Amino acid sequence: MRWGLIGASTIADQHMISAIRESGSDIVALISSTQSRAQDMAHRHGIPKHGTDLSALLADPAIAAVYISSTNEKHHAQAMAAIAAGKHVLCEKPLAMTLTEAVEMVQAAEKAGVVFATNHHLRCSGSHRAVRDIVRSGRIGRVLSLRLFHAVHLPPHLQGWRIDNSAAGGGVIPDITVHDADVARFLLGETPVSVVAQMGASGMGQGVEDSAMSVWTTPSGAMVQSHESFTHPFAGSGLEVHGTEGSIFARGVMTQLPVGEIELVTAKGREAVPYSPHNLYLQGVTEFLAAVAGQAAPAATGEDGIASLAVALAVREAARTGQSQRVKVSA
Repeated sequence: MRWGLIGASTIADQHMISAIRESGSDIVALISSTQSRAQDMAHRHGIPKHGTDLSALLADPAIAAVYISSTNEKHHAQAMAAIAAGKHVLCEKPLAMTLTEAVEMVQAAEKAGVVFATNHHLRCSGSHRAVRDIVRSGRIGRVLSLRLFHAVHLPPHLQGWRIDNSAAGGGVIPDITVHDADVARFLLGETPVSVVAQMGASGMGQGVEDSAMSVWTTPSGAMVQSHESFTHPFAGSGLEVHGTEGSIFARGVMTQLPVGEIELVTAKGREAVPYSPHNLYLQGVTEFLAAVAGQAAPAATGEDGIASLAVALAVREAARTGQSQRVKVSA
């Protein structure tokens, strides 16, 4: 299948271009809002066509799918245009700035008969899938709580709009909390129903939050504790799942690489949990292609993207108001 890239992002540069090609697909065009950025990335990766014209890319009949990795405020308009052009869409998270926009994107794709997926890469990792398998197997009994700690130090080359531009979707909540929301849903198989939260600027954010902590309630009664930050260089990241019969400790797994360690602790003792070290992004692209072929659902559907956005929006509103917020998964 032939792809067009919408957005000359770091994630495309470092991960998605190679993943798309390793899947057996081809990339024929790339656009960016900046001509020089599009030209530079296209030349470095040998992409034949480049520019700033979305209409020209979407008018190319050779392109069957697009990958959208522009800044957050552009996702909705670009996805709607791609869907109208009959292209399958793999979109970065968060899908949009508002729940209404995200729902509109997913519904439009369904009506047009094209595949629409969210690029939630963490659920494609071997480590997270191993944790989910243990939870599903019942080895830790009934889940009581999930702790997600995803406080890191955002490197300089990724800062930019993420730390100073609320209009573009900046802030740690749309950037990282939305990931953790998807991880929680993926591991537990349920969507949180209410949240309480706090957010703040701890040294990096300028007009947007750079740190957030929240607690989420799920339909089953399991509690989720989530911590995200751009300003913690030595905190490490990971997750813990605690149940009535055991606990899972996964360190260093909230990352784009297949790294980290998982330990299962039960009454029988401690044991290391092996997992597949496959490429997260290649897995996501492979499952997207299978969905296009009608063989399976993508790793993260548009509905998954809506739900993770709904949690993130509830967290931000809870932090803003100081009041508990219900998670609304419909516009």
